[in-house]
Amino acid sequence: MNRRVVVTGIGAVTSLSCQVDDLWKKVLAGESGIHELKLFDTADHKVHFGGDIHDWSCGDYVSPREAKRLDRFTQFAMVAGVDAVNDCGIEFEKYDPYTIGAIIGSGIGGLNEIESQTERLLHKGPDKVSAFTIPKLMLNAASGHLSIRYGLRGINYGVATACASAANAMGEAYRTIQRGECDVMITGGTEAAVTPMGMAGFANMKALSTRNDNPAAASRPFDADRDGFVLSEGAGILIFEELEFAKSRGATIYGEVLGFGASADAGHITQPDPEGTGAARAMSNALADARLNPTDIHYINAHGTSTPLGDKAETQAIKGVFKDHAGKANVSSTKSHIGHLLGASGGVELVFCLLALRDQMAPPTINLQTADPACDLNYTPNTPQEREIGAAMSNSFGFGGHNASIIVGRVR
Repeated sequence: MNRRVVVTGIGAVTSLSCQVDDLWKKVLAGESGIHELKLFDTADHKVHFGGDIHDWSCGDYVSPREAKRLDRFTQFAMVAGVDAVNDCGIEFEKYDPYTIGAIIGSGIGGLNEIESQTERLLHKGPDKVSAFTIPKLMLNAASGHLSIRYGLRGINYGVATACASAANAMGEAYRTIQRGECDVMITGGTEAAVTPMGMAGFANMKALSTRNDNPAAASRPFDADRDGFVLSEGAGILIFEELEFAKSRGATIYGEVLGFGASADAGHITQPDPEGTGAARAMSNALADARLNPTDIHYINAHGTSTPLGDKAETQAIKGVFKDHAGKANVSSTKSHIGHLLGASGGVELVFCLLALRDQMAPPTINLQTADPACDLNYTPNTPQEREIGAAMSNSFGFGGHNASIIVGRVR
Protein backbone atom coordinates (compact mmCIF):
# COMPACT_ATOMS: atom_id res chain seq x y z
CA MET A 1 0.00 0.00 0.00
CA ASN A 2 1.31 3.45 -0.90
CA ARG A 3 2.36 5.71 1.94
CA ARG A 4 0.21 8.79 2.57
CA VAL A 5 1.56 12.28 1.86
CA VAL A 6 0.61 15.54 3.56
CA VAL A 7 1.56 19.21 3.21
CA THR A 8 3.07 20.83 6.30
CA GLY A 9 4.64 24.07 5.03
CA ILE A 10 3.92 26.67 2.36
CA GLY A 11 5.69 29.73 0.96
CA ALA A 12 4.98 32.07 -1.93
CA VAL A 13 6.51 35.01 -3.78
CA THR A 14 4.12 36.94 -6.05
CA SER A 15 3.51 40.44 -7.35
CA LEU A 16 0.48 40.78 -5.06
CA SER A 17 2.32 39.80 -1.87
CA CYS A 18 5.29 37.73 -0.73
CA GLN A 19 3.71 36.67 2.55
CA VAL A 20 1.22 33.81 2.33
CA ASP A 21 -1.34 35.11 4.83
CA ASP A 22 -1.29 38.59 3.32
CA LEU A 23 -1.50 37.15 -0.19
CA TRP A 24 -4.54 35.07 0.71
CA LYS A 25 -6.23 38.04 2.38
CA LYS A 26 -5.73 40.15 -0.74
CA VAL A 27 -7.00 37.40 -3.05
CA LEU A 28 -10.18 37.04 -0.99
CA ALA A 29 -10.55 40.83 -1.11
CA GLY A 30 -10.41 40.74 -4.91
CA GLU A 31 -7.16 42.65 -5.27
CA SER A 32 -4.84 42.53 -8.29
CA GLY A 33 -1.04 42.44 -8.39
CA ILE A 34 -0.86 43.46 -12.07
CA HIS A 35 0.57 46.88 -12.94
CA GLU A 36 2.78 48.77 -15.37
CA LEU A 37 6.16 47.06 -15.47
CA LYS A 38 9.01 48.64 -13.55
CA LEU A 39 11.81 46.11 -14.01
CA PHE A 40 12.72 47.45 -17.45
CA ASP A 41 11.71 50.10 -19.97
CA THR A 42 8.76 48.87 -22.03
CA ALA A 43 8.55 51.87 -24.39
CA ASP A 44 9.42 49.75 -27.44
CA HIS A 45 7.28 46.79 -26.40
CA LYS A 46 3.73 45.91 -27.44
CA VAL A 47 2.81 45.14 -23.82
CA HIS A 48 3.71 47.51 -20.99
CA PHE A 49 2.34 45.68 -17.94
CA GLY A 50 2.61 42.45 -16.01
CA GLY A 51 3.25 40.97 -12.59
CA ASP A 52 6.85 41.95 -11.95
CA ILE A 53 8.01 42.01 -8.32
CA HIS A 54 9.85 45.30 -8.65
CA ASP A 55 10.10 46.21 -4.96
CA TRP A 56 11.54 42.89 -3.83
CA SER A 57 14.84 41.79 -2.34
CA CYS A 58 16.16 38.44 -1.13
CA GLY A 59 18.53 40.21 1.27
CA ASP A 60 16.86 38.89 4.42
CA TYR A 61 17.30 35.30 3.21
CA VAL A 62 20.67 35.06 1.48
CA SER A 63 23.91 37.00 1.78
CA PRO A 64 24.82 39.61 -0.86
CA ARG A 65 27.66 37.35 -2.03
CA GLU A 66 25.34 34.38 -2.46
CA ALA A 67 22.65 36.49 -4.15
CA LYS A 68 25.10 37.47 -6.90
CA ARG A 69 25.55 33.79 -7.68
CA LEU A 70 21.82 33.09 -8.03
CA ASP A 71 19.63 33.94 -10.98
CA ARG A 72 16.38 35.68 -10.05
CA PHE A 73 14.33 32.49 -10.46
CA THR A 74 16.55 30.72 -7.92
CA GLN A 75 16.33 33.69 -5.56
CA PHE A 76 12.54 33.37 -5.65
CA ALA A 77 12.77 29.65 -4.90
CA MET A 78 15.13 30.24 -2.00
CA VAL A 79 12.86 32.83 -0.37
CA ALA A 80 9.64 30.85 -0.82
CA GLY A 81 11.50 27.68 0.18
CA VAL A 82 12.90 29.14 3.39
CA ASP A 83 9.44 30.46 4.29
CA ALA A 84 7.93 27.01 3.68
CA VAL A 85 10.61 25.29 5.79
CA ASN A 86 10.12 27.79 8.61
CA ASP A 87 6.36 27.35 8.35
CA CYS A 88 6.59 23.57 8.74
CA GLY A 89 8.97 23.85 11.69
CA ILE A 90 11.20 20.93 10.77
CA GLU A 91 14.76 20.73 12.09
CA PHE A 92 16.54 18.91 9.28
CA GLU A 93 19.66 18.14 11.30
CA LYS A 94 17.66 15.71 13.44
CA TYR A 95 16.91 13.41 10.50
CA ASP A 96 18.76 11.28 7.96
CA PRO A 97 19.63 13.71 5.12
CA TYR A 98 19.27 10.91 2.56
CA THR A 99 15.54 10.73 3.34
CA ILE A 100 14.91 14.39 2.48
CA GLY A 101 15.02 15.81 -1.04
CA ALA A 102 13.88 18.57 -3.39
CA ILE A 103 12.13 18.61 -6.76
CA ILE A 104 11.44 22.08 -8.15
CA GLY A 105 9.84 23.00 -11.46
CA SER A 106 10.60 25.90 -13.79
CA GLY A 107 9.47 26.32 -17.36
CA ILE A 108 12.35 28.52 -18.48
CA GLY A 109 14.99 28.79 -15.75
CA GLY A 110 17.67 31.48 -15.76
CA LEU A 111 16.42 33.78 -18.51
CA ASN A 112 17.76 36.87 -16.74
CA GLU A 113 21.25 35.41 -16.76
CA ILE A 114 20.98 34.32 -20.39
CA GLU A 115 20.02 37.83 -21.48
CA SER A 116 22.62 39.66 -19.41
CA GLN A 117 25.51 37.38 -20.38
CA THR A 118 24.52 37.39 -24.06
CA GLU A 119 24.81 41.17 -23.96
CA ARG A 120 28.25 40.92 -22.35
CA LEU A 121 29.34 38.40 -24.96
CA LEU A 122 28.23 40.56 -27.87
CA HIS A 123 29.50 43.88 -26.54
CA LYS A 124 32.56 42.95 -24.46
CA GLY A 125 33.71 39.62 -25.84
CA PRO A 126 33.85 36.02 -24.60
CA ASP A 127 36.41 36.68 -21.88
CA LYS A 128 33.90 38.93 -20.09
CA VAL A 129 31.19 36.28 -19.79
CA SER A 130 30.75 35.41 -16.11
CA ALA A 131 32.15 32.16 -14.78
CA PHE A 132 28.85 31.78 -12.92
CA THR A 133 26.77 31.89 -16.11
CA ILE A 134 26.08 28.17 -16.41
CA PRO A 135 25.46 27.47 -12.69
CA LYS A 136 23.07 30.43 -12.61
CA LEU A 137 21.01 29.67 -15.71
CA MET A 138 20.65 25.91 -15.32
CA LEU A 139 17.11 24.93 -14.45
CA ASN A 140 18.10 22.56 -11.64
CA ALA A 141 19.83 25.40 -9.75
CA ALA A 142 16.73 26.02 -7.64
CA SER A 143 16.52 22.50 -6.22
CA GLY A 144 20.31 22.29 -5.99
CA HIS A 145 20.69 25.45 -3.90
CA LEU A 146 17.85 24.47 -1.56
CA SER A 147 19.54 21.11 -0.94
CA ILE A 148 22.87 22.83 -0.31
CA ARG A 149 21.34 25.29 2.15
CA TYR A 150 19.81 22.55 4.26
CA GLY A 151 22.26 19.69 3.64
CA LEU A 152 19.62 17.50 1.97
CA ARG A 153 21.06 14.43 0.25
CA GLY A 154 17.89 12.73 -0.97
CA ILE A 155 16.38 12.78 -4.47
CA ASN A 156 17.02 16.13 -6.12
CA TYR A 157 16.23 17.45 -9.60
CA GLY A 158 14.44 20.06 -11.67
CA VAL A 159 11.35 19.61 -13.85
CA ALA A 160 10.58 21.51 -17.06
CA THR A 161 7.12 21.06 -18.58
CA ALA A 162 6.40 24.71 -19.38
CA CYS A 163 3.41 25.97 -17.38
CA ALA A 164 2.83 22.52 -15.86
CA SER A 165 6.34 22.41 -14.37
CA ALA A 166 5.41 23.01 -10.72
CA ALA A 167 2.50 20.57 -10.90
CA ASN A 168 4.68 17.85 -12.42
CA ALA A 169 7.40 18.54 -9.84
CA MET A 170 4.90 18.18 -7.01
CA GLY A 171 3.50 15.04 -8.57
CA GLU A 172 6.99 13.54 -8.65
CA ALA A 173 7.63 14.60 -5.05
CA TYR A 174 4.36 12.97 -4.03
CA ARG A 175 5.31 9.73 -5.79
CA THR A 176 8.81 9.81 -4.24
CA ILE A 177 7.34 9.80 -0.73
CA GLN A 178 4.63 7.29 -1.65
CA ARG A 179 7.28 4.83 -2.82
CA GLY A 180 9.30 5.22 0.37
CA GLU A 181 12.34 6.81 -1.29
CA CYS A 182 12.13 9.91 0.92
CA ASP A 183 10.15 11.03 3.96
CA VAL A 184 10.20 14.76 3.23
CA MET A 185 10.36 16.73 -0.03
CA ILE A 186 10.71 20.43 -0.78
CA THR A 187 8.73 20.97 -3.97
CA GLY A 188 6.84 23.45 -6.12
CA GLY A 189 7.90 25.85 -8.83
CA THR A 190 9.69 29.11 -9.57
CA GLU A 191 9.93 31.44 -12.57
CA ALA A 192 11.47 34.81 -13.49
CA ALA A 193 10.69 35.33 -17.16
CA VAL A 194 9.49 38.93 -16.96
CA THR A 195 12.44 40.15 -19.02
CA PRO A 196 12.72 42.09 -22.28
CA MET A 197 13.18 38.86 -24.24
CA GLY A 198 10.48 36.99 -22.36
CA MET A 199 7.97 39.78 -22.80
CA ALA A 200 8.77 40.26 -26.49
CA GLY A 201 8.68 36.56 -27.23
CA PHE A 202 5.25 35.98 -25.71
CA ALA A 203 3.85 39.22 -27.15
CA ASN A 204 5.04 38.45 -30.68
CA MET A 205 3.33 35.06 -30.61
CA LYS A 206 0.15 36.95 -29.61
CA ALA A 207 -0.23 35.08 -26.33
CA LEU A 208 -0.42 38.17 -24.10
CA SER A 209 -3.20 40.57 -23.27
CA THR A 210 -2.60 44.02 -24.76
CA ARG A 211 -4.90 45.86 -22.37
CA ASN A 212 -2.27 48.54 -21.70
CA ASP A 213 -4.87 51.08 -20.62
CA ASN A 214 -6.09 48.98 -17.68
CA PRO A 215 -3.49 46.48 -16.42
CA ALA A 216 -5.38 45.45 -13.27
CA ALA A 217 -8.32 44.31 -15.42
CA ALA A 218 -6.23 42.58 -18.10
CA SER A 219 -6.24 39.08 -16.61
CA ARG A 220 -9.89 38.10 -16.97
CA PRO A 221 -10.20 34.32 -17.22
CA PHE A 222 -13.44 32.96 -18.70
CA ASP A 223 -14.68 36.48 -19.53
CA ALA A 224 -16.00 37.06 -23.06
CA ASP A 225 -13.60 40.01 -23.48
CA ARG A 226 -10.40 38.15 -22.51
CA ASP A 227 -7.56 38.69 -24.94
CA GLY A 228 -4.56 36.77 -23.59
CA PHE A 229 -2.61 36.04 -20.44
CA VAL A 230 -0.62 38.43 -18.25
CA LEU A 231 3.06 37.55 -17.78
CA SER A 232 4.15 37.38 -14.14
CA GLU A 233 6.94 36.00 -11.97
CA GLY A 234 7.39 34.41 -8.57
CA ALA A 235 7.45 31.08 -6.76
CA GLY A 236 5.29 28.69 -4.80
CA ILE A 237 7.15 26.16 -2.62
CA LEU A 238 5.61 23.52 -0.36
CA ILE A 239 6.83 20.89 2.11
CA PHE A 240 5.48 17.37 1.49
CA GLU A 241 5.88 14.77 4.24
CA GLU A 242 4.90 11.19 4.85
CA LEU A 243 1.86 11.27 7.13
CA GLU A 244 3.23 9.27 10.05
CA PHE A 245 6.54 11.12 9.89
CA ALA A 246 4.69 14.45 10.10
CA LYS A 247 2.57 13.21 12.99
CA SER A 248 5.61 11.93 14.88
CA ARG A 249 7.13 15.38 15.03
CA GLY A 250 3.83 17.14 15.78
CA ALA A 251 3.66 19.02 12.49
CA THR A 252 0.69 21.19 11.55
CA ILE A 253 -0.96 19.67 8.49
CA TYR A 254 -2.62 21.82 5.82
CA GLY A 255 -4.04 18.88 3.92
CA GLU A 256 -3.30 15.54 2.30
CA VAL A 257 -2.14 15.03 -1.28
CA LEU A 258 -4.75 12.55 -2.46
CA GLY A 259 -4.02 12.11 -6.14
CA PHE A 260 -2.01 13.13 -9.17
CA GLY A 261 -2.63 12.68 -12.88
CA ALA A 262 -0.82 13.72 -16.05
CA SER A 263 -1.16 13.40 -19.81
CA ALA A 264 -0.09 14.87 -23.14
CA ASP A 265 -2.20 16.44 -25.88
CA ALA A 266 0.15 15.29 -28.67
CA GLY A 267 -1.33 17.99 -30.85
CA HIS A 268 0.09 21.51 -31.15
CA ILE A 269 3.22 22.87 -29.47
CA THR A 270 1.39 25.89 -28.01
CA GLN A 271 -2.36 25.53 -28.58
CA PRO A 272 -4.46 23.26 -26.34
CA ASP A 273 -6.61 20.46 -27.66
CA PRO A 274 -9.83 22.36 -28.55
CA GLU A 275 -11.97 19.75 -26.79
CA GLY A 276 -9.68 19.58 -23.76
CA THR A 277 -9.20 15.84 -24.20
CA GLY A 278 -5.72 15.73 -22.68
CA ALA A 279 -6.70 18.00 -19.81
CA ALA A 280 -9.69 15.79 -19.11
CA ARG A 281 -7.47 12.72 -18.99
CA ALA A 282 -5.15 14.36 -16.45
CA MET A 283 -8.12 15.20 -14.22
CA SER A 284 -9.59 11.70 -14.61
CA ASN A 285 -6.22 10.14 -13.79
CA ALA A 286 -5.94 12.27 -10.64
CA LEU A 287 -9.43 11.24 -9.53
CA ALA A 288 -8.62 7.57 -10.14
CA ASP A 289 -5.34 7.88 -8.25
CA ALA A 290 -7.18 9.49 -5.32
CA ARG A 291 -9.98 6.91 -5.52
CA LEU A 292 -12.49 9.74 -5.55
CA ASN A 293 -15.64 10.40 -7.52
CA PRO A 294 -16.16 13.71 -9.33
CA THR A 295 -18.79 14.62 -6.72
CA ASP A 296 -16.07 14.53 -4.04
CA ILE A 297 -14.35 17.62 -5.54
CA HIS A 298 -15.85 20.86 -4.27
CA TYR A 299 -13.33 23.38 -5.60
CA ILE A 300 -11.20 23.48 -8.75
CA ASN A 301 -8.37 25.97 -9.11
CA ALA A 302 -8.40 26.18 -12.89
CA HIS A 303 -5.42 26.71 -15.13
CA GLY A 304 -7.56 29.56 -16.50
CA THR A 305 -4.94 31.75 -18.18
CA SER A 306 -7.38 34.23 -19.81
CA THR A 307 -6.67 33.07 -23.37
CA PRO A 308 -9.60 32.61 -25.77
CA LEU A 309 -8.71 29.01 -26.64
CA GLY A 310 -7.38 27.80 -23.30
CA ASP A 311 -10.29 28.82 -21.08
CA LYS A 312 -12.83 27.31 -23.46
CA ALA A 313 -10.89 24.03 -23.71
CA GLU A 314 -10.55 23.75 -19.94
CA THR A 315 -14.26 24.37 -19.51
CA GLN A 316 -15.00 21.56 -21.95
CA ALA A 317 -12.59 19.29 -20.10
CA ILE A 318 -14.16 19.97 -16.70
CA LYS A 319 -17.64 19.35 -18.09
CA GLY A 320 -16.49 16.13 -19.71
CA VAL A 321 -15.02 14.77 -16.49
CA PHE A 322 -17.44 16.11 -13.90
CA LYS A 323 -20.65 15.77 -15.93
CA ASP A 324 -23.67 16.94 -13.89
CA HIS A 325 -21.42 17.92 -10.98
CA ALA A 326 -19.43 20.40 -13.12
CA GLY A 327 -21.82 23.25 -12.38
CA LYS A 328 -22.01 22.44 -8.68
CA ALA A 329 -18.31 22.73 -7.90
CA ASN A 330 -16.75 26.14 -7.42
CA VAL A 331 -14.16 26.89 -10.08
CA SER A 332 -11.85 29.88 -10.09
CA SER A 333 -8.68 31.15 -11.67
CA THR A 334 -6.42 32.95 -9.24
CA LYS A 335 -4.37 34.06 -12.25
CA SER A 336 -6.93 36.87 -12.42
CA HIS A 337 -5.19 38.28 -9.32
CA ILE A 338 -1.51 37.53 -9.93
CA GLY A 339 -1.20 36.80 -13.65
CA HIS A 340 0.51 33.76 -15.12
CA LEU A 341 3.69 32.66 -13.34
CA LEU A 342 4.40 30.05 -16.03
CA GLY A 343 6.30 27.17 -14.44
CA ALA A 344 5.67 28.49 -10.92
CA SER A 345 1.89 28.72 -11.29
CA GLY A 346 1.03 25.27 -10.02
CA GLY A 347 2.97 25.79 -6.81
CA VAL A 348 1.20 29.01 -5.86
CA GLU A 349 -2.15 27.60 -6.95
CA LEU A 350 -1.80 24.50 -4.78
CA VAL A 351 -1.09 26.85 -1.88
CA PHE A 352 -4.43 28.53 -2.67
CA CYS A 353 -6.18 25.15 -2.73
CA LEU A 354 -4.81 24.29 0.71
CA LEU A 355 -5.90 27.64 2.12
CA ALA A 356 -9.33 27.12 0.58
CA LEU A 357 -9.49 23.80 2.44
CA ARG A 358 -8.33 25.40 5.67
CA ASP A 359 -10.81 28.26 5.57
CA GLN A 360 -13.62 26.51 3.66
CA MET A 361 -13.61 29.40 1.23
CA ALA A 362 -13.45 29.33 -2.57
CA PRO A 363 -11.39 32.29 -3.85
CA PRO A 364 -12.87 34.42 -6.63
CA THR A 365 -12.10 34.93 -10.28
CA ILE A 366 -11.90 38.72 -10.54
CA ASN A 367 -12.52 40.81 -13.68
CA LEU A 368 -15.25 38.39 -14.76
CA GLN A 369 -17.85 40.84 -16.03
CA THR A 370 -19.26 39.51 -19.30
CA ALA A 371 -20.37 35.91 -19.56
CA ASP A 372 -18.88 33.87 -22.39
CA PRO A 373 -21.48 31.34 -23.62
CA ALA A 374 -18.66 28.82 -24.14
CA CYS A 375 -17.58 29.19 -20.49
CA ASP A 376 -20.67 28.40 -18.46
CA LEU A 377 -19.52 27.01 -15.10
CA ASN A 378 -19.55 28.56 -11.63
CA TYR A 379 -16.29 30.50 -11.80
CA THR A 380 -16.87 32.19 -8.41
CA PRO A 381 -17.08 35.62 -10.09
CA ASN A 382 -15.50 38.56 -8.24
CA THR A 383 -16.50 37.50 -4.70
CA PRO A 384 -15.26 34.55 -2.63
CA GLN A 385 -17.78 31.93 -1.65
CA GLU A 386 -17.92 30.19 1.71
CA ARG A 387 -18.77 26.53 1.26
CA GLU A 388 -17.86 23.02 2.31
CA ILE A 389 -14.58 22.00 0.68
CA GLY A 390 -13.53 18.44 1.43
CA ALA A 391 -11.25 18.10 -1.59
CA ALA A 392 -9.83 20.52 -4.15
CA MET A 393 -8.20 20.03 -7.54
CA SER A 394 -5.49 22.18 -9.10
CA ASN A 395 -5.02 22.11 -12.89
CA SER A 396 -1.86 23.07 -14.79
CA PHE A 397 -1.48 22.86 -18.56
CA GLY A 398 1.63 23.85 -20.50
CA PHE A 399 3.02 24.53 -23.95
CA GLY A 400 4.11 21.25 -25.44
CA GLY A 401 0.75 19.72 -24.57
CA HIS A 402 1.65 18.90 -20.96
CA ASN A 403 -1.29 18.42 -18.58
CA ALA A 404 -1.18 17.82 -14.84
CA SER A 405 -3.77 17.78 -12.06
CA ILE A 406 -3.30 17.43 -8.31
CA ILE A 407 -5.95 16.77 -5.69
CA VAL A 408 -5.63 17.76 -2.03
CA GLY A 409 -8.09 17.18 0.77
CA ARG A 410 -8.60 17.16 4.47
CA VAL A 411 -6.81 14.30 6.21
CA ARG A 412 -9.26 11.45 6.51
